[in-house]
Amino acid sequence: MALLPIRHYPDPVLKQKALPVETVTEELRTLARDMAETMYAAPGVGLAAPQVGVSKRLIVLDCAGSGEPPQLITAFNPQIVASEGESYEEEGCLSVPGYYSAIHRRAQVTVRFQDMEGRSVEMTAAGLLAIAFQHEIDHLDGVLFVDHLSPLKKGFFRKKYQKILEQMKEQL
Repeated sequence: MALLPIRHYPDPVLKQKALPVETVTEELRTLARDMAETMYAAPGVGLAAPQVGVSKRLIVLDCAGSGEPPQLITAFNPQIVASEGESYEEEGCLSVPGYYSAIHRRAQVTVRFQDMEGRSVEMTAAGLLAIAFQHEIDHLDGVLFVDHLSPLKKGFFRKKYQKILEQMKEQL
């Protein structure tokens, strides 16, 4: 397995709609395992293929709490088929390092996807897992969590993120 470089805003690949996975191949399984290793090392709770420069509809998630065993979910072609409730929680993103903001999401989602064997899976998620599914599926559609901000908050984001990028360059 290998750690993959994570693309950062404003990389153009993050704004592209990812292509569907026609068949779950060994190459895509390897990509999924590498994405999981990258997500854990970052550390994060989710990662979408476009974040590592691959325009495929593939996400990995693990929202297990500290001290809990890993609960890795690998999802090819995930889609939300039902949702309910409201959530307003602070989010961050591995592709927008150092910036966090509260985002409106659905509190519960039912998601349909293919697993590592290409089998169809449907599951209902709530809490952090529901938020993570929505966040990562947004990536597959070329949407970043900062795209959900109000115009005023987007202005604050642009100013603050410029400073974050300057600090990151200084640390290199």
